[in-house]
Amino acid sequence: MTTIATRPKRIRTAVPGPRSQALNAQREEFVSASVSPLLPVYIDRAEGSILTDVDGNEFIDFGCGIGVTSLGHGNEAALGAMLAQSRRFTHTLFTITPYELYVEVARLLTEITPGDFAKKSVLSSTGAEAIENAVKIARAHTRRNGIAVVDHGYHGRTNLTLGMNYKAQPYSAHVGPRPGEIYRIPNSYPFQDGLDGAEAARRGIRQLEKTSGAQNLACLVIEPIQGEGGVVVPAPGYLETLQAWCREHGIVIIADEIQTGLGRTGRLYASEHFGLVPDLVVTAKAIAAGIPVSAVTGRSEIMDAIPAGGLSGTFSGNPVGCAAAVEVIRQLREPGVLERTVEIGERIQAGLRALQAKHAVIGDVRGLGALHGVELVDAAGEPDAAAFARVHREAAARGLLTMAGGSDGHVLRLLPQVNISDELIDEALEILDAAFAAR
Repeated sequence: MTTIATRPKRIRTAVPGPRSQALNAQREEFVSASVSPLLPVYIDRAEGSILTDVDGNEFIDFGCGIGVTSLGHGNEAALGAMLAQSRRFTHTLFTITPYELYVEVARLLTEITPGDFAKKSVLSSTGAEAIENAVKIARAHTRRNGIAVVDHGYHGRTNLTLGMNYKAQPYSAHVGPRPGEIYRIPNSYPFQDGLDGAEAARRGIRQLEKTSGAQNLACLVIEPIQGEGGVVVPAPGYLETLQAWCREHGIVIIADEIQTGLGRTGRLYASEHFGLVPDLVVTAKAIAAGIPVSAVTGRSEIMDAIPAGGLSGTFSGNPVGCAAAVEVIRQLREPGVLERTVEIGERIQAGLRALQAKHAVIGDVRGLGALHGVELVDAAGEPDAAAFARVHREAAARGLLTMAGGSDGHVLRLLPQVNISDELIDEALEILDAAFAAR
């Protein structure tokens, strides 16, 4: 078993090191300031759960490119599928001359997404694009305009999704008017509101009935577990109560599973933990091992609402990405894979609970599988974004990559690979302990 004494020395220079600092200076000169990295270490290579930067520093990757490389960097089978397809052809555009892999990805999504009913899919490139497609489909199906979203939610950086996001800064400040017909309700946030899930849902329903009216709503767009919002896990009864109300009024339920889907929570889709059966499911991030592919999958009668030619895009359902997606889905369906992710979640949560007992700044620990949030608070119990900044910096200096979450930037967001080793989990937890102690 690996011990502290026998573990490799991961950090060889300051973080960031001299070569990363030089590259960052070039970034400041040539790259828009709108694109600013959380941790300006420039990656040279990656394998499994380890990133290595241009200075030779290693980082345990508890970010996965925000949940993209879930099966590990350099996944050999996925890379092999990409390479084999790239030798056949890299692009034709499915709506010009179609190919089998697009159809196969759609077939697999029909099998793995929640719901035992006839389904169809449309593929696109990014999560935000897929969210926009899902909303267009719902509006076409219902002939309604209203969109309901949830506080602390995040759905992308396109014009429509900017209006759907909870916080304006940095996403939509000063970029012009936001789209209309978007209505907000409070999320179920047990640590902050202490409400029963069903009551939290009824509170939101009352608000929607006053501000929009059920008859005006095309869809409810909701993350079963919020990612950027701070890994907020709703109380039991919240999603189920919203689902019943939407069904009663013909409102399309769109589950944004961009960050939570494809095994991250120990189920193929996080909706399964709550008995949520969405009408439409949005999949992206982890689907193609780093190649941009996204999808909307849902009830056939809804998915057919837009006429031929109304959806797609130049790179939608790229064949190389589709080849990777087929392999990713195959691996996730292998016996024991999801069970292993459940074990990972139990190990991480136990370790984080132990840290909570030691460090008063940790107000809450929550999550499932390989998705966890650590809410940091000050002495008054208020969000402490400065604490996150210090812990993030101290963890990086010791070889652990973490991410921010929460609408106040005060949640330590942890998204390791869904097949990460116990040894790396334990090492990461020890680094976090040291980072909290160094504050």
